[in-house]
Parts: sequence; structure tokens; C-alpha cells
Amino acid sequence: MQRIENNTGPISARKTPRHVRRPVINHPIKKLSIIIPCYNEAGTIAVLLDKVSDVALIHQIEKEIIVVNDCSLDDTDLMIREYLEDYPETSIRYICHEVNRGKGAAVHTGVRAATGDYIIIQDADLEYDPQEYNLLLSPILTGNADVVYGSRFMGGHPHRVLFFWHTLGNKLLTFFSNLFTNMHLTDAHTCYKLIPTAIIRQLDLRELRFAFDAELNVKLASLPGLRVYEVGISYYGRTFGEGKKIRFRDALRTVYCIIKYSLTVRQAVEPISIDNS
Repeated sequence: MQRIENNTGPISARKTPRHVRRPVINHPIKKLSIIIPCYNEAGTIAVLLDKVSDVALIHQIEKEIIVVNDCSLDDTDLMIREYLEDYPETSIRYICHEVNRGKGAAVHTGVRAATGDYIIIQDADLEYDPQEYNLLLSPILTGNADVVYGSRFMGGHPHRVLFFWHTLGNKLLTFFSNLFTNMHLTDAHTCYKLIPTAIIRQLDLRELRFAFDAELNVKLASLPGLRVYEVGISYYGRTFGEGKKIRFRDALRTVYCIIKYSLTVRQAVEPISIDNS
């Protein structure tokens, strides 16, 4: 038997269980579905598609880009069709709603069309940086997380200074969400949520507009065993004059939905199991 010398003398026999090296994790993501809901974003959609197309995901993860046009009234449709014609090598699935139904409805359409292992939602307004997808992927690829939120209020990433009351409103809604979900999030209503496709499809999501996020948070929190992480991300926010669409009535609907779904959601019977093979 090999003898090891240390400060306390030789060790001649093992006194503790043998250390077993952690096996290399066979990461669970082969393809990431990027859902881009858009409504009246003619000024930014082409630039956003460039940014998403340019992202190189770690571990050679494949990208699936799904654009859902929620019956835009401006030239969004024209811009997307011209982009597809100009860059036919870019694999983009384009879906149009015949009537405007809301951001949540556009996300539902994208989720139904997705074929990836995980889903992330990307707004078309350039407030979030697609180059940071890899920040969200990392906790999953290391085997630590099942769901990852990108927080605008943590970390040392760029963050545009905007209106005090808007920021306070976001933090109050996050506090209210945490109060009912018992999660300790710093940014409950962030756009960037990286979620397994199988899980988001089992949640029976119903909200069609901006309160989609509130319902999603409550129903994710109801799943026992789900490991939720946050990572800091950048935020290049817009003002209302620059095209920001969310309004005070959406905040009221969010509060209503947090209460509604917290009182009505069914608790899952079995813990969530995600196949990492």
C-alpha cells in the first residue's frame, strides 16, 4: 500500500470513504429554441435578428429561431420577409398571427412550434443582449440548475439608467411575486427565462398578454424539486417615447394574476425530473 507523508506522520490505512471524482456531466441541451414575439418593431427587428444569428452558443448547441409576429400594424412583417430573402442561409421559422392577441399569446405559439430542449424568450426591442445567452446556459450545463432567470438588477453588467418610478414598480412587482411564490428572485418579470421545453409545456399557461410572466412564475414555483437560478445580465432599456409598450394597467393585471394563480394552481404530485443524459 502506498504511504503518504504529511505533517502528522504517515497514513497507513484509509479512515474515510474513498473519494470518487464527479463524472463529467453530459449536458442536457442539444438545441435551444429562441422565441421572438414582436409587435410593431419594424425599427429594431432586423438588427435583433442579426444579433441572434451571430450568437455562437457554447458546447456547439444548435439554435432554433422562431419569430412570431403578433399582427403588427407597421412594417415589421415587411422587414422580416426582406430579412429572410436577404439571408436565406439563416434558419428562421416565421409565424404570423392574423389578429393581435398579445405577447403571451405569441409566446404560446412559439412554444408549440419549438423543437429544442430548452426555450428562451427574446424581445425584439434590443433591450436585452443575445450574446448573454451563454451566461444563462452555464448553470444548466454545469448541472446546477433546471431553470435560469436573467436578472437586470444584479451583477456588474451595463444597465441603462431610466425612470425611478418604473424601476421601483419592477421591484415592487418582484417583491409581490416572491411573497406568493416563496422564491427569492431579484427580477421576477425579466424577459430572459431559460426553461426546459417539456416543463413549460406542462404548465397549462393561459395568460395572453404581459401577465404571462406572472402566471409563469407562480406555476414554476409550484413544481417541487425545480432548481431555479439567477444570473446578472445587461439591460438597454427603452423609454415610452422610444416605443416601450407595457403600461400601468399591465402592472395591475400582473398583481391580479399573481393572486389568482397562487390560489388556484395545482401542486405537482411528483418532483420534476429532468433527463441530463
